[in-house]
Amino acid sequence: MAGHHHHDGTRAFAWVTLINLAYTALEAGYGIATDSLALLSDALHNFGDVLGLGLAWGAAILAKRPPSGRHTYGWRRATLLSPLANAMLLVAFSGALGWEAVRRFAQPPEVPGMPVMVVAAIGIAINLGAAWLVRDGHAHDLNRRGAFLHLVADAAVSLAAVLAGAGIWWLGWTWLDPATALLVAIVVAVGAFGLLRDAFEAAMDAVPRGIDRGEVEVWLASQPGVSSVHHLHIWSLGAGGIALTAHLVRRANDDHDAFIERLAQALDARFGINHPTLQVERDADAAHGCEHAASTGAPHGHAHD
Repeated sequence: MAGHHHHDGTRAFAWVTLINLAYTALEAGYGIATDSLALLSDALHNFGDVLGLGLAWGAAILAKRPPSGRHTYGWRRATLLSPLANAMLLVAFSGALGWEAVRRFAQPPEVPGMPVMVVAAIGIAINLGAAWLVRDGHAHDLNRRGAFLHLVADAAVSLAAVLAGAGIWWLGWTWLDPATALLVAIVVAVGAFGLLRDAFEAAMDAVPRGIDRGEVEVWLASQPGVSSVHHLHIWSLGAGGIALTAHLVRRANDDHDAFIERLAQALDARFGINHPTLQVERDADAAHGCEHAASTGAPHGHAHD
């Protein structure tokens, strides 16, 4: 059943990515034909999200690839590195777009309002339709949730372009075209800087956003028999994988395998950490090394014997 859902997720990402790419090309073409910076800026915004959707699509595919002898975590980490290049590209594009928008305020060109409204309205329909396709985003599926939020935001940006087209058509306010473009350039730049920051932090093995390392440490230390926690590390593996390693000093002599299995499942359910490696040490042996270790590689955590 899980495999079936994964296939459906891949197919939904494929459709959404291709539909948005086709519309982006159409919108850019009309933007050039009508000399509308509002349409071109919206096309840029959509193109940035097409890159993001493509990454989500790629992540869904890469997550299926099993680890190899050389790539022991598989290829999921590529999804943490690609956004770095995409974010830098978007920052450069938004800067050029903002510069052109400011330059146009002095002498706004004559832009036909009706084509701008029609093309941007199509964008609203496509983005909302695409958001509907990936609407089944669960809390643990960050790819789908991120894609859904991006598509809804795209629909809102397209609505701004529709309003700009209406103002140009009815009121002759040609300044609305560069004003809308400047607004979108700022939105793209802010989003790109956020993406750049998150991608850089992930590439540098930072604790993923939404996880409080201190809270995880306190929770681990509160488990039965645990007297201290050390060597705690939490980082993103890409494609929804979050890893943790920790040494737990424990006095109890009961079944450590069952203890670690229970902790692995609880870490996934409570914090979304689905690839924990926990090492148990006895108080007397803590200074000399590990007494018992177990690792979990599956999302629900199955300790190795």
